[in-house]
Amino acid sequence: MCGRITQTRALEEYGRAVGWTEEEIRRRDIGGYRPEFNAAPGVPHLILRNVDDQPTIEMVAWRWLSGWAKKEGIAPAINAKREKLLGGYYRSLMKTGRVIVPADGWYEWTAEKSHKQPWYIKAKNDTPLFFAGLTNHFPDQEDEESTGFVIVTDDAAGGMVDIHGRRPVALSAEDARTWMDMTVTYEQAEQIARQMALGPDCFEWFKVSTDVNRASNHDAHLIEPI
Repeated sequence: MCGRITQTRALEEYGRAVGWTEEEIRRRDIGGYRPEFNAAPGVPHLILRNVDDQPTIEMVAWRWLSGWAKKEGIAPAINAKREKLLGGYYRSLMKTGRVIVPADGWYEWTAEKSHKQPWYIKAKNDTPLFFAGLTNHFPDQEDEESTGFVIVTDDAAGGMVDIHGRRPVALSAEDARTWMDMTVTYEQAEQIARQMALGPDCFEWFKVSTDVNRASNHDAHLIEPI
């Protein structure tokens, strides 16, 4: 599961970290961006993508409602299971809507003494993370209620399972660029998500304030260890 993330850097930093230059980055609909220490689903957050071979940064809502889910009255999805990427449910997004969700970390929760204890997980070297994502948003097309993005998740491993059974698929900068390359087939992209995700040894995790539990809290102290 990945239910809250942080995006705390200047947006140009994420572009540079993935290997883009300032001159080639196109910015779309990012007037509302601000550093987020407790970014929750349902509202717009930064994504990186290639649009007509142009490196692009934009803000898109963290949610996705497929036609089937809408018909069945199911709530919008925020995550996509890696093991289902080749199925019919996600195939169209895999073919046309692969994006990267830049982040500095994410939160998970454990139940301790009858309350939910949040944990913050980030890269050991404190560099930006690049989560594999999918979107049905396309520039220059009017968004609908169902338009947004999801973050690809996979089984947790190597101790992280103690925090939660799943984790976002985080890629290196090189693999993130390949994931966004629409000339790469969706089958090849699935292999990247399955084989190239950063392992548990790349991360550190620690308990943080329960102030994280309230989505309206956005202060920097939320990511400090307790």
